[in-house]
Amino acid sequence: MKLGDLSVGFLYSLQATLRSLGHDPDPLLQRYRITPALLNQAGARISIPRFMRLGHAAIQLSGRADFGLLMGLHSQPAHLGLPGITAQCAPSLGQAFDVLVRFERLISQNYRGHSSFLPPATRFYSISPYNAFNLFVVDSALASRLQLARQLTVGAARVREVHIEFPAPDYADRYEALFGCPVLFEQEHNQLLWEPASLELPPVQQAATTHAQLLELCHGQLQELTRHRRLRERVEEIVSPQLHSRLPTLDEVARQLGLPGWTLRRRLKIEDGTRFQDIIDDIRRDLALSYIRDTETALGEVSFLLGFSSPAAFQRAFKRWTGVAPGQFRRQGREGHRVP
Repeated sequence: MKLGDLSVGFLYSLQATLRSLGHDPDPLLQRYRITPALLNQAGARISIPRFMRLGHAAIQLSGRADFGLLMGLHSQPAHLGLPGITAQCAPSLGQAFDVLVRFERLISQNYRGHSSFLPPATRFYSISPYNAFNLFVVDSALASRLQLARQLTVGAARVREVHIEFPAPDYADRYEALFGCPVLFEQEHNQLLWEPASLELPPVQQAATTHAQLLELCHGQLQELTRHRRLRERVEEIVSPQLHSRLPTLDEVARQLGLPGWTLRRRLKIEDGTRFQDIIDDIRRDLALSYIRDTETALGEVSFLLGFSSPAAFQRAFKRWTGVAPGQFRRQGREGHRVP
């Protein structure tokens, strides 16, 4: 299991931002194996770690710590693929946000969590803990939602308050200048709290029949994407976001899948020759490898995120999986100059 992936459409705003700052994005993209063919390929995706490293490199190239906020301002509904175009002609801004959440799987997959729309809040989930590689992801996601609302309502939509999980960065003053409302850091969620009346605003391009047709296409694509998933993958999707808290039991996961516990146990044995506990162990191993190899997350934080009782327990498990300690595994990866 990887941390997740996302559509190359998210790179279009990165390109536009670099150009607006006077930089040619092509050499940077080439360094991370982003070719013109990949950018033009239908359904093409890149890993979340590669996206984070690319954003960090763009910050270094431009010298703009607020690069993610600028990216958000260069985003367009079309960058979000079919869900973005569908949202563009929704009956209301609230329904546009609902579309983006319901069909998020068509443009991105984060195995640790998902975005949500809980009126009046649009929430964005990000892999934590935060560091130089993922602050820009939150910045760009929140700013792009603001930009989308402004585009759909010709600037009429208003945000009441912005909440951000990480501590205020050095460029904190730029948030309120952008969002035009109080911005609170070290909060429980990354979210925009909208004025309720704004969610009722009709997008300027609303078109009921077109919206209905596009919704059918979204449903069809989502069904096609998910209908071949094995039962194991569906279990992984439920368990992964909860590794660092109280893990659900087999019976709880079975209920979410609409199955009796004994049926889930039997089908896992038949389809994959595996047990529920084996899946949890495999998730921890695969995510540990991805965190250590593809991110700069501290080892103690990795231990917490994967639900180990202590860093020592994580160290023992990692050495059992790989034959080496996690620190040595990370050093070896850096020496190999891997690009995710």
